[in-house]
Amino acid sequence: MTTVQQIVYTDAPERWHALAAALGFVAPYPPTPEWAEFDGDGVLAVHHATAAYPSGAVDLNLLVADLDAAERALQGHDVARGEMDGVGEMLAVRAASGLSITMFTGTRGAGAGDVAVQPIWFQDDVDEARAILESLGMRASILSDDGGWAEMRAPGGGSVGVHSASGRAEGEGQGFGFSFDARGDLDALAARLRDAGFDASVIDESYGRTIRIADPDVWINGAQTDLYGYHRAS
Repeated sequence: MTTVQQIVYTDAPERWHALAAALGFVAPYPPTPEWAEFDGDGVLAVHHATAAYPSGAVDLNLLVADLDAAERALQGHDVARGEMDGVGEMLAVRAASGLSITMFTGTRGAGAGDVAVQPIWFQDDVDEARAILESLGMRASILSDDGGWAEMRAPGGGSVGVHSASGRAEGEGQGFGFSFDARGDLDALAARLRDAGFDASVIDESYGRTIRIADPDVWINGAQTDLYGYHRAS
């Protein structure tokens, strides 16, 4: 069962640890400044910044029950098997855009809580990214009518938003972005975050409401109810 793991690289890990707790995510083992995981609806991972991954960088991992099965499911895509020091065997699939997502063996219970991780995969070929995720058991929930957006939900928790990279600001282009997806009362969630010491405000966007946190720079999107230009997947 596939679970989404969203990784953020940071120079201020303790701030992210506090945010995870305020969002209702729970650490399955004691966090460290170098690495921490927090379970909720999907997994939030916090990694210390490195030369290759500076503060603010984002990566997308998937946890799967069986790497062999995942490799078979991805037949026809550019797949490589390898080892990560201190972690173990891994599987990477590389899109035509050059972006890669990595898979590790791991299981989590079905997503819990009212906030889900939702990394954004920006690339020109939305259909290719969607096909990769569907091969791994993820399913579309909301699609844009113009084909530039697909919200892909994982059965083990979390989701990935696949977004066309065209129209992004100069210098951004294709890559991974960071966000959360929230259900329930956004105003109550924002108040909870402010009580925990975060400057959280609710903003009305064209597609719905979202919470903006200034430090760290985070967007938490509310459930999309305005489907003008969008539709629910059948």
